[in-house]
Amino acid sequence: MLTLYSTQSSGNSYKVRLMLAKLGRPFRLVEVDIFAGEHRTPEFLAMNVEGRVPLLEVDGRFLAESNAILFYLAEGTPLLPVDAFARAEVLRWMFFEQNSHEPGIATARFWLRQVRGGRELRAHDVDRWMEEGYAALKVMERHLSARRYFVGDALTIADIALFAHTHVAEEGDFSLAAFPVVRDWLARVAAEPGHVDMGWRPESAAADPAIA
Repeated sequence: MLTLYSTQSSGNSYKVRLMLAKLGRPFRLVEVDIFAGEHRTPEFLAMNVEGRVPLLEVDGRFLAESNAILFYLAEGTPLLPVDAFARAEVLRWMFFEQNSHEPGIATARFWLRQVRGGRELRAHDVDRWMEEGYAALKVMERHLSARRYFVGDALTIADIALFAHTHVAEEGDFSLAAFPVVRDWLARVAAEPGHVDMGWRPESAAADPAIA
């Protein structure tokens, strides 16, 4: 069985839980408390030298980086196109998510909502996060104005990657009021079969201890 090392409030971890739920793949969930430093223990660093979540264990091997995990899980499913150009488009938007979207939107949410005193600690970064995050939202609004999903006519892992942080962008002080197309896309993604919210955990998770 797959094992996912995850932090419940993490948007990147949520991507993988959402993906596994959509695919109906059974998995063991291990909660990693990053605020208690559980991602920096020797045990965890032996599995992932970067000390980050999510981390997927597959037959004794470990795969890090949320979008790499999505790509691995999507192979052979409708969530990853067969056509080479469409696959490259999916990767293009997943790279955009990591390079242009997450640094503003996800980072602002982390420091302004999740870290105690984070707003004061990183006050000098807030304007930059806002600028970068709104720039990414404008790109998404323009792209989606002529289509229902990011690539092709159906949901792909590009949508899952971008949904995770966008749907909680307001927790990072971003307003989606000026982005009606993005809001409609969020609703479409949430209405797709197998969708679960960020609070979802598999039933077996309660029995799984955190990593040492």
